[in-house]
Amino acid sequence: MLSNNKIKKILLVDDEPDVTYTIKNILEENGFQVDTFNDPNFALKSYTSHYYNLVILDIKMPKMDGFELYTKIREKDPKVKICFLTASEMYYEKFRKTRSEIGRINGEDSFIQKPIKNEDLIKKLTNIMDIDITTVP
Repeated sequence: MLSNNKIKKILLVDDEPDVTYTIKNILEENGFQVDTFNDPNFALKSYTSHYYNLVILDIKMPKMDGFELYTKIREKDPKVKICFLTASEMYYEKFRKTRSEIGRINGEDSFIQKPIKNEDLIKKLTNIMDIDITTVP
């Protein structure tokens, strides 16, 4: 559970409903408030600046990839922390180039490799958000 009383709000965007469902449950069990979207365009239209502490974006999505969504969210909210979920995209040149560019801006920790153990996910996200955790169930 989070050690401070303020609930941290996370936006999760992934085109796979089973992924958003699973990650949302893990995060909510650990004290986060999570909004999920499976359509990046709808997520962008619904996005409220200065509301979320962290945005988690899948990289490979139809209609708009995570890097494009990242850029559009940055236009609305330049200070929100953003990280990316990735699976096999690590091996593509575009991903490596973009990862390098965004990694310089956000830090290398802003990439989460799927699959990830629950406790490792919580540790990584609390590190990205720079918050303390007292215990992780």
